[in-house]
Amino acid sequence: MKSLATFDDRNSSLTIVTAERIHTLNPAAESATALLVHRGSVLAVGSVAEIERIALTQQEEVNRVDYPGATIVPGFIDAHAHPLMYGQMLSWVDVGPNKAKNIPEIVALLREAEKQLPPGAALRGYGYEQRNLAERRHPTRQELDQVSTSREVYIMNASGHGGVVNSFTFAVHGVTRDTPNPDGGEFFRDANGDLTGELSDAAANVLTGIHGVKIGHHGPNFHLSDEPAEHRRQLRTVQTEFFRGGVTTVGDAQVSKREMAAYLDLAEHGELKMRVSMYFLSHLLNQILDLGLVAPFGNARLATAGIKLYADGTLGGWTAYFPEGYAGDPCRTGLLYHSPEEYTELVRLAHAAGLQTATHAQSPTAIKMCVDAIEAAQLKYPNADARHRIEHCGLPAPAEITRMAALGIRPVNQTQHYYNWGEGVTQAIGTPGERFNPLGEFRDAGVPITISSDAPVAPPKPLEAIQAAVTRVTRRGVQLGADALRISAREALLAHTYEGAVTLGRENELGSLAAGKRADFAVLSADPLSVPAEQIGKISVLSTWIDGECVWDTDTDNPL
Repeated sequence: MKSLATFDDRNSSLTIVTAERIHTLNPAAESATALLVHRGSVLAVGSVAEIERIALTQQEEVNRVDYPGATIVPGFIDAHAHPLMYGQMLSWVDVGPNKAKNIPEIVALLREAEKQLPPGAALRGYGYEQRNLAERRHPTRQELDQVSTSREVYIMNASGHGGVVNSFTFAVHGVTRDTPNPDGGEFFRDANGDLTGELSDAAANVLTGIHGVKIGHHGPNFHLSDEPAEHRRQLRTVQTEFFRGGVTTVGDAQVSKREMAAYLDLAEHGELKMRVSMYFLSHLLNQILDLGLVAPFGNARLATAGIKLYADGTLGGWTAYFPEGYAGDPCRTGLLYHSPEEYTELVRLAHAAGLQTATHAQSPTAIKMCVDAIEAAQLKYPNADARHRIEHCGLPAPAEITRMAALGIRPVNQTQHYYNWGEGVTQAIGTPGERFNPLGEFRDAGVPITISSDAPVAPPKPLEAIQAAVTRVTRRGVQLGADALRISAREALLAHTYEGAVTLGRENELGSLAAGKRADFAVLSADPLSVPAEQIGKISVLSTWIDGECVWDTDTDNPL
């Protein structure tokens, strides 16, 4: 049996890496043209002549890799993603906006895929976002019945917080029009009280079967199980997707037994190359406290980080909590996963033990509940470096932003969300939705900015995320909100590198390029700080390096 330490060896050879420019993001030496790396670390950063001179003093054979015309940046850090879920989605049918522009096209894609399945096997799809469809609505169970009436059919919404099933799925699991909604979820019904086929959050428990993970009011249930070998294959596949985007470190924002077992299996087979910081789901809080896992534990490739909680649902699926109702549907209010009292106690328990919390919250009400709970915990147990996170933090009130700055709360935003479906926020809640992810307001208030993908909700393409942060222009060419909400390209680059490292508690080893830090970096075809803002997302990643070794290269499009 292999030890996890096996996968933390720093064994890269002495190597000079040059480029036209290197953005170190280290204030002591902002720019350079060469790096010297050895045994997984950066030995020196500077001009080519300086690095060549230092290399000669090492009395060791020196390798050299030149990237003329390219730009090197620290490895991108995706502080909020769901790697195993993403890998699983990649084995499903893609019914996203690049594949299907309307519901008949979704049905056609599913019908074609259904021909390849053995009898009785479930058919799963992912990626549709109702506001990107011509019909501007969710498909119905009757429309999915056109695909099959003898096997389960499920398509997951791009939000990851629910989707649509066919009538057969409801019948198999005994869900009828009279089935009550579970805590933390909903079976949606039409005006006559009949099931539409749409379900959200904890209602997806029906899909996991008797042996599935039952998350209930601790979070949406997308923990669908496969065989261990299949989970390992899924993680290998998705690891390459992160490398393709220049991502070297991931914060897994929802870890249960399923994810933990998959990571350990991948590591034992010597195949875990990306760095993963794990946030355990809040239903495991008592077990985590009982085990004493209240400080970072693991190694440089796989480590614990904190606890993940949910305050409300998602804006994309209209389950974020707006007690006054949605402008697009006044009958929908969304939900809070916990009462304020229950949530405050969960935060208190975690904070008192020294655990960082990361709470999903989108609506002003949910975000205020988070800030109130963190403030109460800090008053009782002061900790100036707690670094509590609010995930997504879509629509904070200005007063809460001020309080977040005072409390050291770190929002973790996903700018690709408004790139992909930003107009949908205004459709859902009206004009206030134009402030969605108000990065400029965070900057002006002194709140640190962290950008991530939330993959598979958006693909791990940091350069696309940076472009969205700089322009706030959606996929359809609409600018969301005022110019004051935009941030600069350098601020966005920092948000996807160094600030991500700070959010994960790993800034001493990751996030910038300086002597003594880990040699994790991405090589880009152009400089994101000098090209026109609307061109940033078109920049290619040429190669991705971890611990001074190239783990992915565009020439082969495979891990090396």
